[in-house]
Amino acid sequence: MNGHHQQNGVENMMLFEVVKMGKSAMQSVVDDWIESYKHDRDIALLDLINFFIQCSGCKGVVTAEMFRHMQNSEIIRKMTEEFDEDSGDYPLTMAGPQWKKFKSSFCEFIGVLVRQCQYSIIYDEYMMDTVISLLTGLSDSQVRAFRHTSTLAAMKLMTALVNVALNLSINMDNTQRQYEAERNKIIGKRANDRLELLLQKRKELQENQDEIENMMNAIFKGVFVHRYRDAIAEIRAICIEEIGIWMKMYSDAFLNDSYLKYVGWTMHDKQGEVRLKCLTALQGLYYNKELNSKLELFTSRFKDRIVSMTLDKEYDVAVQAIKLLTLVLQSSEEVLTAEDCENVYHLVYSAHRPVAVAAGEFLYKKQEPSASNTLYYKSIIIFILHEHAAYLVDSMWDCATDLLKDWECMNSLLLEEPLNGEEPLTDRQESALIEIMLCTIRQAAECHPPVGRGTGKRVLTAKEKKTQLDDRTKITELFAVALPQLLAKYSVDAEKVTNLLQLPQYFDLEIYTTGRLEKHLDALLRQIRDIVEKHTDIDVLEACSKTYHALCNEEFTIFNRVDIARSQLIDELADKFNRLLEDFLQEGEEPDEDDAYQVLSTLKRITAFHNAHDLSRWDLFGCNYKLLKTGIENGDMPEQIVIHALQCTHYVILWQLAKVTESSSTKEDLLRLKKQMRVFCQICQHYLTNVNTAVKEQAFTILCDVLMIFSHQIMTGGRDMLEPLVYTPDSSLQSELLSFILDHVFIDQDDDNNSAALFLGDCLENLKFGQPYYNDYGDIIKETMSKTRQIDKIQCAKTLILSLQQLFNEMIQENGYNFDRSSPTFSGIKELARRFALTFGLDQLKTREAIAMLHKDGIEFAFKEPNPQGESHPPLNLAFLDILSEFSSKLLRQDKRTVYVYLEKFMTFQMSLRREDVWLPLMSYRNSLLAGGDDDTMSVISGISSRGSTVRNKKTKPATGKRKVPEGHYTVLTEESSSSDSMWLNREQSMHTPVMMQTPQLTSTIMREPKRLRPDENYMGVYPMQPEHHQPPLDYNTQVTWMLAQRQQEEAARQQQERAAMNYVKLRSNLQHAIRRGTSLMEDDEEPIVEDVMMSSEGRIEDLNEGMDFDTMDIDLPPSKNRRERTELKPDFFDPASIMDESVG
Repeated sequence: MNGHHQQNGVENMMLFEVVKMGKSAMQSVVDDWIESYKHDRDIALLDLINFFIQCSGCKGVVTAEMFRHMQNSEIIRKMTEEFDEDSGDYPLTMAGPQWKKFKSSFCEFIGVLVRQCQYSIIYDEYMMDTVISLLTGLSDSQVRAFRHTSTLAAMKLMTALVNVALNLSINMDNTQRQYEAERNKIIGKRANDRLELLLQKRKELQENQDEIENMMNAIFKGVFVHRYRDAIAEIRAICIEEIGIWMKMYSDAFLNDSYLKYVGWTMHDKQGEVRLKCLTALQGLYYNKELNSKLELFTSRFKDRIVSMTLDKEYDVAVQAIKLLTLVLQSSEEVLTAEDCENVYHLVYSAHRPVAVAAGEFLYKKQEPSASNTLYYKSIIIFILHEHAAYLVDSMWDCATDLLKDWECMNSLLLEEPLNGEEPLTDRQESALIEIMLCTIRQAAECHPPVGRGTGKRVLTAKEKKTQLDDRTKITELFAVALPQLLAKYSVDAEKVTNLLQLPQYFDLEIYTTGRLEKHLDALLRQIRDIVEKHTDIDVLEACSKTYHALCNEEFTIFNRVDIARSQLIDELADKFNRLLEDFLQEGEEPDEDDAYQVLSTLKRITAFHNAHDLSRWDLFGCNYKLLKTGIENGDMPEQIVIHALQCTHYVILWQLAKVTESSSTKEDLLRLKKQMRVFCQICQHYLTNVNTAVKEQAFTILCDVLMIFSHQIMTGGRDMLEPLVYTPDSSLQSELLSFILDHVFIDQDDDNNSAALFLGDCLENLKFGQPYYNDYGDIIKETMSKTRQIDKIQCAKTLILSLQQLFNEMIQENGYNFDRSSPTFSGIKELARRFALTFGLDQLKTREAIAMLHKDGIEFAFKEPNPQGESHPPLNLAFLDILSEFSSKLLRQDKRTVYVYLEKFMTFQMSLRREDVWLPLMSYRNSLLAGGDDDTMSVISGISSRGSTVRNKKTKPATGKRKVPEGHYTVLTEESSSSDSMWLNREQSMHTPVMMQTPQLTSTIMREPKRLRPDENYMGVYPMQPEHHQPPLDYNTQVTWMLAQRQQEEAARQQQERAAMNYVKLRSNLQHAIRRGTSLMEDDEEPIVEDVMMSSEGRIEDLNEGMDFDTMDIDLPPSKNRRERTELKPDFFDPASIMDESVG
């Protein structure tokens, strides 16, 4: 490391290069620098100073001459002037493999440097004073890179010094004990020379400790108290992370209210990453139970804030807040109230799995299981009481796996009698326990969270697969025996039986054979048959059907046994249904309620089984058709019978379709299916006009399904042989379906009517009803629009604008052309247009053609009807432009120009000069097209970009961040439009509209000339914009006079903009200087650190401060005898209430 400088006196940046590479052992790098320091400390320090400068990304170099004769502030000012911030990147923020480890190497270098110098060099009153003074000055810079890098260096330096101070404290304690032990010896055995040595050593250690405290105090007051509230979130996060380390490492010195207050206040920071650092810092403290006594006052003051952070909008923050509360709970259960715990308990049902898992661990720790799992299950049952058990189980799965897999305990709780003195489970508790048992079995067998948690099935590891197989074996061996007993005990309880019948889905069916459990299988089949005969509840019957389906697996030897039992059950049901139906439909007899109930219950059972099983060989189509046809003819068929008959017939059609699709079918099979399907559709169409709403809903739903299934897509995938089955509804059926939507969906209703969610189907034209019913059907409307846009963007846009035009026409018919534009009706149409615009998303290139076509149709509609009173009056539909302006923000900048040109083709010269209220829609629309079309100037002041700095204004580059549009991607407008518009294009580039001047955009101190439109930017879409009428050519003299007047107005407006911009900058600068405390500098245009979620008044701060000892160390850094005069480190002017300021310094 010797020979650090070249002949011209400029330092060789060797330290930076070595740290950047991150390959060499940092110990040897530091040792080389120490040797250099011992040889010539000025040259070595100059090397270290340039190291920090270059780590900030500055190309400037501090020369030996500057180091000898310039103050720190002058050096920093000089480096700031030479700083090239155009890129905005610096080593700590740069991406790429070479910078990946730079931060860790940089921090390691500082730590090793202090560790290697801790016994001599750091006490020479030169090296540390120089480094601390430099870092303090850099941390106060306006340049973000200087501020960020120096703050990180200062905080890591402080951490290293804390470690040194801790070692000194330990050595002092040891020396004191040795001194006391030696002094307590009797005089004859006491070694006075050793006492003097120990006394001298203790004095030396005390001096060193005082010096270290001075250094730490200088860094804390000169850097931390200003930078923990910096405008940049990364800098604030660094400060909070490091103070957490200090308090944990050296708790005797730092774990007190004087330092904890900063963490407590910063928990209100508006950036999630800073709040996250606060919580992780506190976790390290609460984890050590020995520190709990020092945290009592802090906990009492900030506990409510921590509890509220469990609902943080940043999920990572919420997770860590819950984990922190778990540590608080373990340290002292009395701290958290029942209300606090309830707030966390409910998070076990969160859709975000990490939050739910953290809350599950909190619940598990709160309800710590005793020696008996029975008591714990009872406490959990009381907590859940049958509400979203699957999510509760998933939340606790990671922390309480063994407990949740104790199925023997659950089984014994359900089947065995309670012991003496134990209270039996109530009916609700038994239902909750059965659901918990089902959810744990499902989680163990499937190994993935319930719906809504997780991004899909993940690939299991070999260990997880083995655990899954072991669990399935354990489940099968236990419940193959216990399930028939459970079903027998709860056979009349529909809710319990429904859950219990789902268990066989997770069995390893081979164990029935290998474990010789066939008799238990027979017992299970008997219980299922009894349940089918006892129950008519749909959920129970479908659960039975699914259980048969799970057991009827041809891969296992039990298939024949289960298939025979299933066939016998279906045979009996089919025979009974045919017999009952024959009696029920006899002519001349009035069916009584008993007969109707028997038919309905049997039909329910058959329908439930037909859902999961192919019952084609029982020919159910004929009897159901007869039943439905009779209902149409007589009109007195009970509604539930009709509903289930429609559903059963639907299943018949679907199973036949599956048959002809999967196997080689004959033409006769296709024709028979086609005939049955057409007949069934006619029956459903008849029932669309039924007096009973439930019947109409069922018919509508089935018709939508059938029309979707038997549409043209049925032939995709090489299934051309199914072409005869394609069914396109006739106009009468389409009309009836549309009428159903209008009558049953888009209606005003006070109660929750789930039938309203009966699908918009293919009726996109009803989007005009979206706004009045958006709260109820917004998700359906948005999904429908999304799918139609995927099919055809252009047609979707034309449909949207057509729906708005229809609403506009209806409003005109009701209110006439002189309507009030502030009326609720017109405002509702505008709101609907706004919502439509939001559905186009942020990618303007993808929707460019569609948006252009939408504006084209809208403009043509607005000017379609001329005013009978003449051109001096607005076209009748001109107000529609007010609605159309909602879509202007979705146009690309160059497309706004083209649409503006197209708009002017419909305007006469007199229209452009009109200023009356009736012409406001035209003025508003024109200005919406001009906004952002002339200037895309971005601010050059630091703060508009988070990487910026105020020093950029001395060498600003033009903004070039435009989206490049591929040439030739869109068809150009017609030649007539392109050529004849050149005059309007040029005029639009050089002047503002004569109707309304644009509001000055005060986003920059630099106002640029409007950019010329490139020829290849004059693209619009595949549809040429041909107006229905053209304006007459203007007189040349009139044009010239008008253009001269406009240029004068433009010049006056430009001067006004420049004056306003300058005043704005001056005002902002004055406000910032007035608000800042001390001389700390923040980035000028950054947003305030603190959101309104923070404590908003000094009174609140005083409440927090009450009772807390907020005195900090007040030790000034003593002046060094042999160091040069430099800028003094700042005293601590910190005011606790200053963190509440909106623009903090």
